[in-house]
Amino acid sequence: MKIKFSIKELRAMNCNHKSPKQISPRLLNPSNYLVRYNGYITCRDRNILNQHASGVLWFTGLSASGKSTIAHGVEKKLFSRGIRSYVLDGDNVRHGINSDLGFSLQDRKENVRRIVEISKLLMDAGFIVLASFISPSMKDRDFVRSCFSEDNFYEIYIKCSIEECERRDPKGMYDKARRGIIKNYTGISAPYEEPESPDLVIDTEQLNIEDAIQGVVNFIDAVKMLKLI
Repeated sequence: MKIKFSIKELRAMNCNHKSPKQISPRLLNPSNYLVRYNGYITCRDRNILNQHASGVLWFTGLSASGKSTIAHGVEKKLFSRGIRSYVLDGDNVRHGINSDLGFSLQDRKENVRRIVEISKLLMDAGFIVLASFISPSMKDRDFVRSCFSEDNFYEIYIKCSIEECERRDPKGMYDKARRGIIKNYTGISAPYEEPESPDLVIDTEQLNIEDAIQGVVNFIDAVKMLKLI
């Protein structure tokens, strides 16, 4: 049995079977033809409803320096004051949306990029975002700051020596890194670049956890981060 196709059908089939090389890269990028939809309710509207501004606190530092403990402690204190806040924790995020990423330089960069986008959404929703990520690269942290150049953004360096972090090692990660089980681990087989000009430094070798948490809360109040403008 012979199957006949019209010229129009053959042309359509040919168009639908172009190789990837024949398709313009510009057309493959959805952002080039998608249009952002602006809703009726703005970030400002949500801030007024919440009675406080939204913003981002970016906690950076070595693993076991105390970032997540401090971030969650700050969240608890803000919650008691009726402030809507949310912690984005590095380990938790890697269990979900970033579960496909490893610890290579490229994966770390993508990890940060995704967190920036999530932080933007939460900030637009009216939250104070407490982002707790090692983010070892100064270049990546500069990228983060540039993404919030016109927003309520502060970088907090949770300072702690590698010796003390390794001594704490609550999850046994440094031990695994020393034994070669974990590759590209910050502080052992991958570098951590200390921030040169963070907005706040919390030294957890000098401060206990409660004082560290209160120090961040005092900073939030001092810079009037929650104030509606």
